[in-house]
Amino acid sequence: MIIHAKVFLKKGKEISIQRLHPWIFSGAIQRIESNAIEGGWVEVLDFKGTTLGFGHYQNGSIAVRILSFEIQPPEDDFYVKRFYAALLLRNASGLPSDVTNAYRFIHAEGDGLPGLIIDYYDGVVVIQAHSAGMHNDREKISEALQKVFGFHLKAIYYKSHGTLPGKMRDDNTEGYLHGMAVVPHIIFENNVKFYIDWEQGQKTGFFLDQRENRKLLGGFSKNKKVLNTFCYTGGFSIYALHAEASLVHSVDASQKAIELTEKNLELNGFDKSIHQCFAQDTFDYLKDKQDEYDVIVLDPPAFAKHRDARHQAVRGYQRLNTEAMKKIKQGGILFTFSCSQVVDRQLFYDTIVSAAIHAGRQIKVLHHLSQPADHPVSIFHPEGEYLKGLVLYVE
Repeated sequence: MIIHAKVFLKKGKEISIQRLHPWIFSGAIQRIESNAIEGGWVEVLDFKGTTLGFGHYQNGSIAVRILSFEIQPPEDDFYVKRFYAALLLRNASGLPSDVTNAYRFIHAEGDGLPGLIIDYYDGVVVIQAHSAGMHNDREKISEALQKVFGFHLKAIYYKSHGTLPGKMRDDNTEGYLHGMAVVPHIIFENNVKFYIDWEQGQKTGFFLDQRENRKLLGGFSKNKKVLNTFCYTGGFSIYALHAEASLVHSVDASQKAIELTEKNLELNGFDKSIHQCFAQDTFDYLKDKQDEYDVIVLDPPAFAKHRDARHQAVRGYQRLNTEAMKKIKQGGILFTFSCSQVVDRQLFYDTIVSAAIHAGRQIKVLHHLSQPADHPVSIFHPEGEYLKGLVLYVE
């Protein structure tokens, strides 16, 4: 790798790096020698000039994302080595398998590659860059993926228009870097089938992080009436139907999401008599649904993406959960989630406690939920644990 500049830290700011946290904020930088290129590789040194590691530079609050904590610059096979390590982790957690052929292959800091997300969909990988450095290195990343996956790789699609800073969005932020594939693309998850469209869908095309939680929902769904709110592609709904729920309703404010859910229901061969979709706001939908559902799923999009929106997000989670707790049947099961990284696990739990108080119901916690093993969290970067969930019994 070509190192474009040296970044020297202020005294005392090296401690977090020595503890292997990969972020360097702009306020921690004392000076930069040579011209640091946006997205270029830089060497990071303490105030004495001792090398701490190497990473990508970017103009912003997080000025450097450390990719290597070694004292020697990364070699040309850097991405190949990281990808093999990531593949070993997935294989150790049982992915792929006879029943699941889609998973997250690279989970940013969790795999030692801050700014990079890669999802694998049965031979097609979708790359999403969240930093200038990963955008600049996309061709190297593509070449490394081809080496690691070999003939198993059918196509590589680059989808970063919505995740890069506006000034970096151009014609190169969407499109195939290798091969071609037809969308929608069918994948299996625990033997449940889904259509995937990485070209037009949200994120990389599917929310892989709820795989194990969807499976858990099945255990509570047999002969039950289930409501899946913010359903998107209908993941929880289809798992509930596979588990022989008596009736499932899917709600999403987006008509496009409802259409995706209906296509996935048809793909799995379910009769419309046991499932209905509603293109409606969840709060409006719940108003007149007292004692109608045995199981309710609350899986909203991130209510807060920045710390300055956290207070408003907490109020949103409290209001949503209060309403669901009031409406669910006695003895009902509530699956509730937050994917807002700035709302940590304790704050989310406290918010649900507050909702229970407002609802005036007795609540028991059955499960604490998180993201699956293919979304690993580095022990040195706890911020990587973004998905929080609870399974609650409502008396």
